[in-house]
Amino acid sequence: MAVSPRPDASGAGSRAGSRAGSQAESRALRPQQRFDFSAIVDRPKLKLPRGVRLIVWPVVNIEEWSIERPMPRGVSNAPGGQASVPDTQNWGWHEYGMRVGFWRLAESLAKHRIRPTLSINAKVCETRPRVAQAALDAGWEFMAHCYEQMPIQAVADQPAMMRQTLEVLQKFTGRRPTGWLGPGRGQTWATPDHMAANGFTWFGDWVMDDQPFWVKTATKPLLSIPYSVELNDITIMLTGLHESDAMLKRARDAFDQVYRESAKQPRVLSFGVHPYISGAAHRAKYFDAMLRYFRSHKDVVFWQGEQIFDWFSGQVKP
Repeated sequence: MAVSPRPDASGAGSRAGSRAGSQAESRALRPQQRFDFSAIVDRPKLKLPRGVRLIVWPVVNIEEWSIERPMPRGVSNAPGGQASVPDTQNWGWHEYGMRVGFWRLAESLAKHRIRPTLSINAKVCETRPRVAQAALDAGWEFMAHCYEQMPIQAVADQPAMMRQTLEVLQKFTGRRPTGWLGPGRGQTWATPDHMAANGFTWFGDWVMDDQPFWVKTATKPLLSIPYSVELNDITIMLTGLHESDAMLKRARDAFDQVYRESAKQPRVLSFGVHPYISGAAHRAKYFDAMLRYFRSHKDVVFWQGEQIFDWFSGQVKP
């Protein structure tokens, strides 16, 4: 299903919207004011369905990079170190993920009977509906990930961008997303308030726990679901420039530790991948091996974000 293109509200806001945004930022709580400190060893034990001890939250990130702007990240250095627009070499690297890498990831996920959460820029539904439709047909959960990939601090009118994102995703999928992940997991002070006001109930921006926890906003509580910055192919492959099997090794070590701990207290283990990175030919088999290792443990479930929200909110009230 294709969606007709519409003006991009992600980077352009009215003067009134900018003023309102500045006021919201000045009034907003700081992150440490939005939740109470809690050591995981002090919490009451959560319950999982019988025979389950660990939740794995798989996240695939699909982004729309505008060739009219500097690229959000790159693998090729510009000659002389001078960034350019258009940056065709790095835009093409990202485009490879859409044309080839995505399909490798989708094949492995289907083989292991895993339906991940899709963190998606809404504009992908307009520019590459073939990719979005494949994820929808496979039963992946759509999590809003901005309209177009750009720093959240560069969005002049966050509420308008969120509304546009929701409108496009709802029109494409027939269902309004309940979860949010900011581009680069970025937030301004008021972003949680904007999320809550736009109807989101959970988000994955904060990488500070192995269990969900409630977050205060100006209107209603949101649930922070544990995402990962270290089990993430950007951190490992781009920032760290590790060998192709590094994420597999790190994921196995992390899984073994959290799996042991989950005998006493349920945990959420998340990972994040991108088609242009983990879907590359030299990394695809290691992504598949990571899924196979996780799948070899029978008391582990692969849940989407809304399933985690329903499970946790049924036991721990805001």
